[in-house]
Amino acid sequence: MASSNSSLRYVDIGINLGDPVFRGEYHGTQRHEDDFEDVLQRGLDAGCKKFMVTGSDLEESRHAIEIAKKYPGTCYATVGVHPCAAKHFDSYPGGPPALLSALRELAQEAKASGHAVAFGEIGLDYDRLFLTGKEQQLKYFEAQLELAVEIQLPLFLHSRAASEDFERLLGAKLPQLPKRGLVHSFTGTVEEMKRMVEMGLDVGVNGCSMKTEENIEVVRQIPLDRLQIETDGPWCEMRPSHASAKYLKDAPPLPKAVKKEKWTKGMMVKGRNEPATIPHVAYAIAKIKGITAEEVCEAAWHNSIKMFGLGETVDS
Repeated sequence: MASSNSSLRYVDIGINLGDPVFRGEYHGTQRHEDDFEDVLQRGLDAGCKKFMVTGSDLEESRHAIEIAKKYPGTCYATVGVHPCAAKHFDSYPGGPPALLSALRELAQEAKASGHAVAFGEIGLDYDRLFLTGKEQQLKYFEAQLELAVEIQLPLFLHSRAASEDFERLLGAKLPQLPKRGLVHSFTGTVEEMKRMVEMGLDVGVNGCSMKTEENIEVVRQIPLDRLQIETDGPWCEMRPSHASAKYLKDAPPLPKAVKKEKWTKGMMVKGRNEPATIPHVAYAIAKIKGITAEEVCEAAWHNSIKMFGLGETVDS
C-alpha cells in the first residue's frame, strides 16, 4: 500500500482500527460499505507512516494483532484490558487467572513476532465507574502491571480522574519496567503531567487533550522530548467548539466529511475520527508551543520510534 509523499511524517500511537465503524457498522447496523482500506490509505496520504492499533480487551487485542499481521511494517498492536473492561476478568471462563494467562500468552507471542509493541491499554478510569467499579479497576490494573513486568513491553496507559491511585500503583512497578511507557489521550492537570514526566513517562496528545484552555496550557508545557501524538479515532475528534480550534488557521485541509447516511467512497464520515486528521493535532500543538509543525512531528516521531520501535531506528 503506497502513500503519497508528505513532507511531515506521523505515528498515530492510539487508533482503534478494530472498531466496527471503520467497517461501516454503527451500533450493530451496517450503514455504508466497509471502507477500512480507504481509512488506512487516507492516513498514509496524510503522512501517517505507522499506526498503533489499540487492544482494549482480550478479543480486541487479538483483533489488533490480526490487523498488524495483515499490514506488516505499517500497523502494530497493543495488548491489554482497558479499565472500563476490567470486569471481564471476573466473568471470564476460569476466572481472572485464566484471562491473565491468555493475555500473557498472547502478549508474549505477539512481542516475539514483532506484531505487539506495547502492553495496554491498561490503567484507571474513575469518570466511567458505571462500566467497571473502582475495586475491580484497582485490582486488575495491579494484576496487569505484574504481568507487564514479566512481558517487558513499554506500557500504553490510561488515566482519567484517578491520578493518585494511578501514580501509586504504577510507581510501585516502574523500577521493574525500564522501557517505561506512555499515558495516552492525556487530559490531566499541569501538575499531573509534570509528575508523569518525572516518572519517566511520555504523554500522548489528541483532540481530547486540547478541548479547554486548561488543556491548552498543559500541552504548552509538555516537554518536546516526552510528546507523542495520536487521533484515538474513531473518538477524540477536534471540533470547532474546542479551545484548539483557534490554533488550526494554517493547518492543511482535511478530506471532505459527510454524514454516514450520505457516505460515498472516498469520503470521511462526520463524527468518526480517523488517522488522516493527525496533521491537525500536530499543527495545533505547534501553534500552542510557538514552534513549527516540523519540529513537533520530528520530535514525536523520534519519541515514538525510541519507545516502541515500530520497525525503525531512532535515526531514520
